[in-house]
Amino acid sequence: MSTETLTIGKALNLGLRKAMEDDAKVVLMGEDIGKLGGVFRITDGLQKDFGEARVVDTPLAEAGILGTAVGLAMRGYRPVCEIQFDGFVFPAYNQIVTQVAKMHARSKGRLPMPIVIRIPFGGGIGAVEHHSESPEAYFAHTAGLKVVAVSNPVDAYWGIQQAIAHPDPIVFLEPKRRYWEKAEVDTDATPDPLFASRVVRGGDDVTVLAYGPMVKTALQAAEAVAGEGRSLEVVDLRTVSPLDLEPVFESVRRTGRCVVVHEAPVTLGLGAEIAARVTEACFHSLEAPVLRVGGFDTPYPPSKLEEEYLPDLDRVLDAVDRAMEL
Repeated sequence: MSTETLTIGKALNLGLRKAMEDDAKVVLMGEDIGKLGGVFRITDGLQKDFGEARVVDTPLAEAGILGTAVGLAMRGYRPVCEIQFDGFVFPAYNQIVTQVAKMHARSKGRLPMPIVIRIPFGGGIGAVEHHSESPEAYFAHTAGLKVVAVSNPVDAYWGIQQAIAHPDPIVFLEPKRRYWEKAEVDTDATPDPLFASRVVRGGDDVTVLAYGPMVKTALQAAEAVAGEGRSLEVVDLRTVSPLDLEPVFESVRRTGRCVVVHEAPVTLGLGAEIAARVTEACFHSLEAPVLRVGGFDTPYPPSKLEEEYLPDLDRVLDAVDRAMEL
């Protein structure tokens, strides 16, 4: 067993390195990912070790990055594209939803698109406009795309390798304010399947669902109520498309209550789809409506207001209280 204490950022770096060592067709592309190592240093040292032909510093042109990736994928490569910040992905949105997501079906399976689109997402870092978005619903709504949202170093290390090896395009969301969170990572372990949710804390009173940066907040809520004699079961969804909800249904049928937490605005967010499906599958087990906690229906605010915007421990606990009172 080879176990290391890694941050999410370092785990991603080592996962990318391992994927590049295992497959010479893996090519990294993005703005400032080479000599600089990326603005979050996720690709630090990779251009030095693998060369400029495999770790490519691209122009500031997201549509060009994704268009080039489509061509590379057609020629048998496995491009890994970094979008520097979540809000910068929209110039590439047309390429992603009309080319990357559709090419496999359009070609009747002849042209797979093994492309990974890495996006640091979410807020909490005090950044300016267009640096703190949560665009997951746009991509989860698009047939042909899979959307992964990691929350910890273990899933970061294994998940990026699994995503790169997958034959279909994957939007790989990285919680930027959690890049420096640490955990033990066994690099010789057998990883969990990529598209599977996981119960990360058992409980009996309320099921709390989260993904990406909100998993830590959900776990903090579970810890906070434990002293009051309440027990929260926390489920890390890990992937938001496809949704692995059978473990969720099993949990909700036991607890009778469910709270869904994400940073993105509540209206038409992933929580709405999850709440609808939990209600359909668990209607006769529910003791209260499925509640949602998320961002407000406003543009992401200036940094001095973002702590008021982002779901926090108090807002999650308020939802748990409301669920328990109903």
